[in-house]
Amino acid sequence: MQNFLSTKAIDPRDRLIVALDFPSVSAARILVNTLGDVVSFYKIGLELFMAEGYFDFLKWLVSQKKKVFVDLKFFDVPETVRSAVRALAGSGATLATVHGNQSMMEAAVKDKGPLKILAVTALTSLDRGDLDDLGFSCDVESLVLSRARRALEAGVDGIVSSGMEVTSIRAELGDKLLVVTPGIRPVENKSVDDQKRTVDVAQAFRNGADYIVVGRPIRQAGDPRLAAVEIQQTIQAVFGSFDKGAVWR
Repeated sequence: MQNFLSTKAIDPRDRLIVALDFPSVSAARILVNTLGDVVSFYKIGLELFMAEGYFDFLKWLVSQKKKVFVDLKFFDVPETVRSAVRALAGSGATLATVHGNQSMMEAAVKDKGPLKILAVTALTSLDRGDLDDLGFSCDVESLVLSRARRALEAGVDGIVSSGMEVTSIRAELGDKLLVVTPGIRPVENKSVDDQKRTVDVAQAFRNGADYIVVGRPIRQAGDPRLAAVEIQQTIQAVFGSFDKGAVWR
């Protein structure tokens, strides 16, 4: 199998994005403090968005020199999406998601400033049966590839894609788009929960992912910090750049 390992200038430690899918800001803050310097990038999504203090927490993460991926999957009329992205652009967030509708993607990039926009291709919780129910006649890989092409045409910075489809994207589009891959499960953890299209850490990067998003395998671990350390060590091994100055234990 062809190796599409990312050559983008990204600090290996930043390639791990931890999903803070918690019902409260206080619970999310505890995990951030527990992980300390092991993790530098966090995803905050819809569940935490509904919690009191969400925007203050976003600002706190930025003040702690953490990178933030705002995963709200904006989906609305194009002008509303444009306004939402413009409002978020000054927050200090690094990444944000919109749905892969052409007009929405084109609107999202107009006032994004330094914020990088990612288009959602197909959720990793979807499989062939789900696409049949939604009325799509193509398979998942064809749908993802089509949306990746359209994302590139729209001028967005990257896409969110399962690790199972990244190789096709890289084979056709090269490294023109950032690829963020959720649905990551460490090799020793084969539980997929509601995620149907998963890959392990090393395979996601060899397939061409620039970043991975990991949630439950860290949040639900007996020792979340150790779980994060082991993933970071795998990432460094894949990219051949062990950080001798790291103090991970």
